[in-house]
Amino acid sequence: METSFAGYWSRPSQRSHSRSPWDEMFDGDAAGTPLATRDPYRTIHRALSQMSAEDLRGRVEALAGAYLTQGVTFDFAGEERPFPLDVVPRVIAPGEWREVDLGVAQRVRALEAFLDDIYGARRCVSDGVVPARLIASSSHFHRQAAGIVAANGVRIQVAGIDVIRDESGSWRVLEDNVRVPSGVSYVLANRRALAQMLPEMFQDMRVLPVMDYPNRLLGALRAAAPHGADDPTIVVLTPGVFNSAYYEHTLLARLMGVELVEGRDLFCSGGRVWMHTTAGPRRVDVIYRRVDDEFLDPQQFRPDSMLGAAGIMNAARLGNVTLANAIGNGVADDKLVYTYVPDLIRYYLHEDPILPNVDTWRLEDPDALAEVLDRLDELVVKPVDGSGGKGLIMGPAASRAELDAARQTLAADPRGWIAQPVVQLSTIPTLVDDGFRPRHADLRPFAVNDGEQIWVLPGGLTRVALPEGQLVVNSSQGGGSKDTWVLEDPAAPRASVLAAPARVAIPPLIEFSVPEPAPLPVPLFDDPQQQQQQQQQEASC
Repeated sequence: METSFAGYWSRPSQRSHSRSPWDEMFDGDAAGTPLATRDPYRTIHRALSQMSAEDLRGRVEALAGAYLTQGVTFDFAGEERPFPLDVVPRVIAPGEWREVDLGVAQRVRALEAFLDDIYGARRCVSDGVVPARLIASSSHFHRQAAGIVAANGVRIQVAGIDVIRDESGSWRVLEDNVRVPSGVSYVLANRRALAQMLPEMFQDMRVLPVMDYPNRLLGALRAAAPHGADDPTIVVLTPGVFNSAYYEHTLLARLMGVELVEGRDLFCSGGRVWMHTTAGPRRVDVIYRRVDDEFLDPQQFRPDSMLGAAGIMNAARLGNVTLANAIGNGVADDKLVYTYVPDLIRYYLHEDPILPNVDTWRLEDPDALAEVLDRLDELVVKPVDGSGGKGLIMGPAASRAELDAARQTLAADPRGWIAQPVVQLSTIPTLVDDGFRPRHADLRPFAVNDGEQIWVLPGGLTRVALPEGQLVVNSSQGGGSKDTWVLEDPAAPRASVLAAPARVAIPPLIEFSVPEPAPLPVPLFDDPQQQQQQQQQEASC
């Protein structure tokens, strides 16, 4: 019987570049070569090979309908669509995951030290590790954040570190996200959905769970509460119902058992933050904010913002409320700062980086700029403050006019760009119209920091580029997702749990389930400016 994997290597365009991508399921990349399945994928391959194409598509269509009904969606070109979940999970062996786990935790520790330093003594500048202009010229460096830090000293309660596997199968960091990283709701929803859609795959495999994430996040938020707040009031601050990540905000608030609020639900008085309730004002101690810095406090940032509350920054400076993640973290997301992170790891931690960066040119260096301008048709050029795959220039796919315009842009603003070689992201079988075909993917592991340990969610969000040959995986660019299965190693505990136990014991949550369909709440007023501001937030997934 011909399976849906027949002709997997039949499209030579997938491998038209100088180096072939690493395929995570199969060892071999030549058309006509028998498919040799890698060990972690043997059970998956066997189960999928026994299913008909009609059976697979029926399950996928049912899942898409359920996702749309339940609000597991994203905005693509102005249209609300169900977030695409592929039937083939990404499988990571225990030894491979240990490298990612340790490398992500190491990177978060270094970025924590860096943020504490640049908003304080700036030893990294005086010691010559980074130039002062790097920090001062970053669009996300906010002097208003100096001196504001959680009671337990944590600035990065949640991090999303994007990693890839290169052509040799080695893990590399693509970028850091420590402002308001999004996407973890898809991890939780994908796991629940795939377990129900393909239960036969779970019979022979031991997959590490992901459903502890809300408890871990709640523990980190409680640990960051101001001194004296023994039973802190925690809220999730959302831009509102028009935001593309609103589903995630509602899901996390519900699973943590805390209030979901908008800026109009909060007010500041007496140097504290209060929440309107039916029983009267209630003090707020911790705000897990999903609103960008510039919209959080109209007294300090954008005066036209309708998404935050005036006075929040003053309350945070007085130590009366904790903002998670901290204001000003975006300087660590700057893609030029990214090029210095290996040096920051050595400087602050006295360790060699576990996960290397992708090779990168700093265009402020005249020699690097000259080389990049000469080789622009071979490279990828990215804006240093971009997200969601927006603004990047893929040299091999660009027209001559686009390359000429890019050269002028880079020459005029070298600080605003970095350049990297075209890395052939690893491929994973993905169900498309003519069966399973290789599609490029990355991985966003999420790390939670409670001040005593950095716990890395075992798996994370695997994003996959659905068009053939496409290397941009973001959902905003038409990408989809996969469930990520980290296999349990019965002989050794996971790396993340080797650290000290959590400071706060969190009672177990009820069993996770995707929310029942419900109408979105209607805003109290219909303001086009507010709607536009909500839509501007969190477009990086």
